[in-house]
Amino acid sequence: MPRYGTDPFETQTTWLAENADELRIPFTAHLGDIVDRAGTTREWEAADRAMAVLDDAGLPYSILPGNHDVTNSAVWDNQLDAAREPFTTWFGAQRASGLSTYEGSDATGLSQYHVFEAEGQRFMSLAISWNASDQTIAWAQGVLDAHPDVPVILSTHALINVGADQVSPIETGDSERLWNSLIRSNDQIFMTLNGHFHGATRQVKQNDFGNDVLQVLLDYQMAYEGGNGYLGLFEFDLSNDSISLETVSPWVVAKPQEGLTSYDQPTLEGQHQRFTVTMDFSERFGGFAPGFTAGSPDEPKLTELARSLILDGFEGPEPTTTEAPGNTLDHVSVDGTLAHWRFNQLDGVVDADTVVTDIAGDNDLTRPAPADTNAVDATWEDVVIESGNAHGFSSDGAAVCFDSSTGSRYSYLTTAADAAINEADLSNGYTIETFVKMDADWDASRNGWSKALTRTGNRSQIGVPETRWDWTASPSALGISNLREFQWTSLDADASKGDRVNWSGEIMTDVWQHVAVVNDPATRTTTMYVDGAPVLRNANDVSGMAWHEGHSWILGADWVDDAARNGWFGCIGETRIIDHPTDASQWLTQRADISGLTITRAPEGELPNGTRAVTFAGTGFPGAEVRLAPAEQVAQARVTTADPAVAMQAATAAASTTVAEDGTWLIEVTDGLTSGEHTVALAQALGSRTAEPLTVSFSVAADPVDPEPTPTPTDPTPTDQPTTPSPTASPTGGPTTGSPAPTAGSPSPTRSANPSQTDAHGLASTGAGTAGVIALSGVAILAAGGTLLALRRRTSSTG
Repeated sequence: MPRYGTDPFETQTTWLAENADELRIPFTAHLGDIVDRAGTTREWEAADRAMAVLDDAGLPYSILPGNHDVTNSAVWDNQLDAAREPFTTWFGAQRASGLSTYEGSDATGLSQYHVFEAEGQRFMSLAISWNASDQTIAWAQGVLDAHPDVPVILSTHALINVGADQVSPIETGDSERLWNSLIRSNDQIFMTLNGHFHGATRQVKQNDFGNDVLQVLLDYQMAYEGGNGYLGLFEFDLSNDSISLETVSPWVVAKPQEGLTSYDQPTLEGQHQRFTVTMDFSERFGGFAPGFTAGSPDEPKLTELARSLILDGFEGPEPTTTEAPGNTLDHVSVDGTLAHWRFNQLDGVVDADTVVTDIAGDNDLTRPAPADTNAVDATWEDVVIESGNAHGFSSDGAAVCFDSSTGSRYSYLTTAADAAINEADLSNGYTIETFVKMDADWDASRNGWSKALTRTGNRSQIGVPETRWDWTASPSALGISNLREFQWTSLDADASKGDRVNWSGEIMTDVWQHVAVVNDPATRTTTMYVDGAPVLRNANDVSGMAWHEGHSWILGADWVDDAARNGWFGCIGETRIIDHPTDASQWLTQRADISGLTITRAPEGELPNGTRAVTFAGTGFPGAEVRLAPAEQVAQARVTTADPAVAMQAATAAASTTVAEDGTWLIEVTDGLTSGEHTVALAQALGSRTAEPLTVSFSVAADPVDPEPTPTPTDPTPTDQPTTPSPTASPTGGPTTGSPAPTAGSPSPTRSANPSQTDAHGLASTGAGTAGVIALSGVAILAAGGTLLALRRRTSSTG
């Protein structure tokens, strides 16, 4: 449904048509998933209206079907009844033939190719269908053979994937098959584009000719509002030998400003969403197109122009950002947390003695013995806890994984029968968070409709009117459908109103996802967020949650007909339940605030000569490390790094202490204090993440200087006695006046009162309580959705 009076798909194509001349756009490629449901006519009608804008503007394009665009995504393209496929009806050869660049389609009508011209050079767009058969690949080879001197951009719906970190490229069965059967042996193919896998990444591979092939994934279907209108703009700079990408959203800038959220960013700035790579086109194409040359360098930098067109006059909120956790403490604690289950330090098989602690209360999880459930063939070894297997933004860093699960083979973790969370009244709303991942071998027939988190009970026994489906199911559950869509099904606090359901888009297997479900009684809505973005199909007219008294919460299975079933096949990370609605700033994907370090006690001004110890104390984040180092060393390190953690760690003279549970900390410096000025930096850290340091300056008074002795009058008559040396001269290298030699007990920069705790730099640490010691060496320490890709080509060597 169009929102804000516009359709994001049509807004994309309208913007491309309006700016094609200024941005010199010769061609556009669609990467598939034109619709969400292939059998829904109104979705094809919306797509038809959007693409007709390009038809009317005379802007040519290629288009191909994704898995959502075919009636059976599980079969090869030549096993479909092409004549009955909606894609061939709406975007088949007949429509494509009206485009000036169209050269032909394969026998199914699902794949097509175009040859377009830019600056006097020809390029091919080879668009290959979802689940391309050997027959289709043979057709594609024939197309290449017929055009041996044309550089080719190959597009298809599924090729490379993106890792759990949403950065790293991952090969797939599709990418390896197409690489080995078509791409590597055809030097013409210099670039591939695909969607399907949610996110953005890229990689460069070398083909059989030793030449680079740039492979790019762009897919925003799971982003805010189904992709938020993002499209990729590729600029081919033939004079300066580079390819650049900008990711922009014409729809974001078209929305009413008063309705914008932090998700509404007109451009995306990630390393795979905005980049420039080098490609020497003459050399790259020299083996098959020796006559390929750049055009005249008479154009501005088009990616910069595109950004200026998008950003012109736009004012919006700052994006919500996060970063990787520094350690296991690096998460936001929220008042009203009823339960928070974590798995770190519990590696191994989950057996009868394993207890998953609730760090927020007394709602620990344990596992029932497989023999005590109705599960078929379940074993203890089916459930293990693994460190290092976790979502990149989870500070827990571990997960519980369920293997070999099906509808009848399952395992689960459960709260005790008397756990307080079982009777939690969530009438004031709630936030439920978890991290989940489906196994790579997840199968719809075996694992569809499985559940990760369930509030057990029986709807039929708590006032829910009889329904055809799910009348004896649990009151609330988070799971995955047979179409790999997250489903949150839950009752209103008034059970007689029945359930309300939230649905995500398609979820990839073997990829970690953060899921937050937020119920807000004030708006009577329940909103599901997947990796921070709200899904399109959310629940309305719902407040709170009804429950079945005396029933537990479980992780790893569904609960229907008063028994467990439908085990989760995959992993579940830390999980939290809060008794009120929250926003993204409070979720487990956010980092703890370590900027609040205070210094309540520190040396100041000039200290007396002979001061041998100074104390620093204050308050901070319980469990955080407070690090102290000479400010000069920190400043020197920050010349080459903006990261305060790296700078603090680079200091060779440093000490640290841990903030106590009551939020206090103390560091005492007892070694190395000298006369002169001192400036130290203090910063609070959680593992690898460090806040900006604070500085403290003070001085130690200089040593007193004995007055110059008054000379005794002597007989000016020369004598034979040797002259007494001047008090300020030391020809033998001994101590001079005003610089007394060290005495027993004097501080030494290289000596520790506790040699066993002296580090490689000769620095000492008392190791007592929360105190640490630093030797301040030296005379002074000085302060110091389906994606549209517009292919753009430029030849300018200026701008």
